[in-house]
Amino acid sequence: MQKPHVLIIPYPAQGHVIPLMELAQRLVDQEVKVTVVNTEVTHKQVTSNSLENDGFSDQLQSVSIPDGLEPWEDRSDLCKLTVSILQTMPGKLEQLIDTINKEDNSKVTCIIADNCMGWAIKVAKKMGIRRATVWPASVTTLTSMLSCQKLIDDGIINNNGIPLNQQMIKLSETMPLIKPTNLWWTRFEDLPTSEAFFEVVKEAAEASRLTEWHLCRSTTELEPGALNLFPQLLPIGPLLASNRRADQVGHFWQEDSTCLAWLDQQPPCSVIYVAFGSFTIFNQTQFEELALGLELSNRPFLWVVRQGMTKETTAAYPDGFVERVGSRGRILSWAPQQKVLAHPSVACFVSHCGWNSTLEGVTNGIPFLCWPYFADQFQNEIYIRDIWKTGLGFEKDEAGIIKRGEIKGKVEQLLGDNTFRAKAMDIKEKVTSSIREGGCTHQNLCNFIEWIKEKDTDAKKQFDTI
Repeated sequence: MQKPHVLIIPYPAQGHVIPLMELAQRLVDQEVKVTVVNTEVTHKQVTSNSLENDGFSDQLQSVSIPDGLEPWEDRSDLCKLTVSILQTMPGKLEQLIDTINKEDNSKVTCIIADNCMGWAIKVAKKMGIRRATVWPASVTTLTSMLSCQKLIDDGIINNNGIPLNQQMIKLSETMPLIKPTNLWWTRFEDLPTSEAFFEVVKEAAEASRLTEWHLCRSTTELEPGALNLFPQLLPIGPLLASNRRADQVGHFWQEDSTCLAWLDQQPPCSVIYVAFGSFTIFNQTQFEELALGLELSNRPFLWVVRQGMTKETTAAYPDGFVERVGSRGRILSWAPQQKVLAHPSVACFVSHCGWNSTLEGVTNGIPFLCWPYFADQFQNEIYIRDIWKTGLGFEKDEAGIIKRGEIKGKVEQLLGDNTFRAKAMDIKEKVTSSIREGGCTHQNLCNFIEWIKEKDTDAKKQFDTI
């Protein structure tokens, strides 16, 4: 019997690729054939850092299509990349599907697109293919995207997504208020990038009207208000690699697992884990203050300093810093983060509050020190700090720098109050209960997979009438 064949299309960013690769693994485990479609650059990064048992096989394949930029062009220019994707990739995806359907004995039966790749849903509609969206960030972030036309109509933002005033946004009575400047597409350094991402937002809102399944990486325990606002959104949980020894697929950099042996040598609940994801960039002053703050804490720390983390060519540590901290500090370029956060020696997580990191911390009962950088991270901080009450934020000085004394003080405050750990453990239990067999989000994912495997030919006709 011919298996269903699903194309999964993530946005080319670390925090999007990893969870969609995990979803691909879940589908393959249920006898669904999956082809993950990345950009050429992302495909090269992922495959070059894949683990021996990543599962790429006849049932899980990874292919690429061009993003429209030349190979030497800078993908960190998010404005240029976003515009190029919107102009180039729809046509390339259509060509890929035509090729698969002609040459493969398993035609494409469904497309699952990252909401930031909403254009793929229009391609699927045009080609008569069943379709679903999956949002890898918080539901709260997605609700602001789906409400974009209302925000325009209410005079809160203009037609390019830029806030017109400082009026706090109330999307529902049961959700925290949102500062207009915290709308994720406004949290970039320049106006053209914000406007480019608002085009992505509008594409996502349009795609939501063309698909039956709206998957999201959350649970009702974490974001009840946001899920109530749009009942069609289906939470399928954190989508973490808990079923395969926490071996994640889709990393852009090679993980350094030697840090796990170092963690084994540290006392329980003693280590400050510091990691800022794949995009955060510090100036040299802030980088040095962070280093000195960790030194002043007098606690063991594990610090991820990836290539390109500072504006300078290479990160320069304060004079004598490395020698002074000695074996108390472990610095590496990329960590097996899910395994790190599950380690009993980790006491807290100094984080940029990306949704991947947030969920990994939540599901391990780890308190946070929040240091958001851009996009949705500021809204995630509000949930950690003010709604779940599992962490603290930092205060910047008049120059916009988080000083060493502030870092030391917040570490002491967080780890000196057992309330934060207690609340974190309570939320962990609620979330993990939901994703266990029989839990709500587990059942949602099972229902979705059953839909994919259905042989109901009327589904295509139903979609084509939308």
